[in-house]
Amino acid sequence: MALKMLVGQKIMNEVVKYKPPPPKKAGAAGAAKAAGAGGIEWRVLVVDKLGMRMVSACTKMHEISAEGITLVEDINKKREPLPTMDAIYLITPSDESVRSLIRDFENPARPMYRYAHVFFTEVCPEELFNDLCKSCAARKIKTLKEINIAFLPYECQVFSLDSPDTFQCLYSPAFASIRGKHIERIAEQIATLCATLGEYPNVRYRVDWERNVDLAASVQQKLDAYKADEPTMGEGPEKARSQLLILDRGFDCVSPLLHELTLQAMAYDLLPIVNDVYRYTPGPNQADKEVLLDENDDLWVELRHEHIAVVSTQVTQNLKKFTDSKRMSSTDKSSMRDLSQMIKKMPQYQKELSKYSTHLHLAEDCMKSYQNYVDKLCRVEQDLAMGTDAEGEKIKDHMRNIVPILLDANVSNYDKVRIISLYVMIKNGISEENLTKLFTHAQLSTKHQDMVRNLSFLGINVIADSRKKIYSVPRKERITESTYQMSRWTPVIKDIMEDCIEDKLDPRHFPFLEGRAQNTNYHAPTSARYGHWHKDKAQTQVKNVPRLIIFIVGGVSMSEMRCAYEVTNSVRNWEVLVGSSHVLSPEIFLSDLGSLSKED
Repeated sequence: MALKMLVGQKIMNEVVKYKPPPPKKAGAAGAAKAAGAGGIEWRVLVVDKLGMRMVSACTKMHEISAEGITLVEDINKKREPLPTMDAIYLITPSDESVRSLIRDFENPARPMYRYAHVFFTEVCPEELFNDLCKSCAARKIKTLKEINIAFLPYECQVFSLDSPDTFQCLYSPAFASIRGKHIERIAEQIATLCATLGEYPNVRYRVDWERNVDLAASVQQKLDAYKADEPTMGEGPEKARSQLLILDRGFDCVSPLLHELTLQAMAYDLLPIVNDVYRYTPGPNQADKEVLLDENDDLWVELRHEHIAVVSTQVTQNLKKFTDSKRMSSTDKSSMRDLSQMIKKMPQYQKELSKYSTHLHLAEDCMKSYQNYVDKLCRVEQDLAMGTDAEGEKIKDHMRNIVPILLDANVSNYDKVRIISLYVMIKNGISEENLTKLFTHAQLSTKHQDMVRNLSFLGINVIADSRKKIYSVPRKERITESTYQMSRWTPVIKDIMEDCIEDKLDPRHFPFLEGRAQNTNYHAPTSARYGHWHKDKAQTQVKNVPRLIIFIVGGVSMSEMRCAYEVTNSVRNWEVLVGSSHVLSPEIFLSDLGSLSKED
């Protein structure tokens, strides 16, 4: 089942629809009185940042309202007191959120709400729990539960911990003192993901970064605690093969930097999309339109991983199918103007036609940026990433391609940083003198130079060091006649996913945590003749397959998200999920790198 749907159901059933037992004294009459005239007891839902993002991503306002939620409030903002109503709190057990909860009831004469029903996303630390018990709020809390969902389902196979500060905490020497505490926190979040999925996976990690093993051990400890509470977690021959692989961002710094030409990655790189909202002007003299790019839009789901070269054609074909089915006239090359006219003539189909209009605009905006100057960057980036040109010939002198771009005043500093970083990585480090020359050609400020230099905190050789050998995963040959020249690079994670499923991943570099390694290839025997005769035919859609869950410390790029879907579709009998502390665009990755502090 899709991650978003699973979490949405859990929030609805365990939080929104939760009905506390009626007070003993009140009896049936008291319960009826509390429910009010329409039989619904109206309540307020109070959330913090993660709670708000979970509710927004996984539920719909009309579903919540139907269950008696009249208002959704942010716990960290000033709110109007509603002392006659109960409040449901969906919050993380963090210092800030718990203090805000205590403040809501610190004045017994003027409480913010009548009673509080508190649902923590995960286990509440003992210290905070004790503070809550000693406060005035304790008398007003009628429910206190942990729902064990401390992650954000970003897509049906992608999750985020909504924790961008993980990058600083785990890679910057300046944060060494709080690192242990932060690892504990994200380990708990990852464990809640596994518990929500009913998985007790075999945990493995990339050995080449020393903090991966600490995180892996911490996750295992939390998983053991969940398993003790729910012994059926991870039961069954298929689930016994599930794996959780922990990677650090240093395993592949090429993929987050390249200009990608599949729709989702390209749009988030080149267009000003904020919080998944795309803004565009539908036509002359029309107001700007805002569209949320998410999985409620089936056209977006169909197109997001397609190469930009085929997106416009595909939208037009889909539109033609739709107009033909509705007996409307349309041409093979429907333009924006045609669409605007159709929407005016056929207001009953406005929703569907607007969707096609949005995606034609999105593809057109991407192509405009690409044709302006991204196309010439793509070729050089692909050559740098692959080490070979489009004909497969090894490139002897990258400088000839790079220097004209660094000298070009029309190329942004961010794009110059991307090119220099890719060059540094293919050379496995260069001399300080050569690095300084490249910075001078590009006229980069210290801030931009730091973005390249700080790759060293991720284990990359920026300055050549012959003593430091970096292990890289053996790459598969994937280039065929149908490969686009500007899209020859495949993210390293795709090779890792496939090798993991096929049990070919090098155990010296990706060991299992001691004591948990199992035979991941074991299949329970089933009788072909008799094994499935009694099963309901309708249920065969939901396959019980093992899962590969990959967590990357410090951000996952959109091209890596795409790989999870590609591998799941090609392998069929596994489901791959990928997630991270946060979702990256190239700009986010570079600003994360630039802000890594150096002071210890």
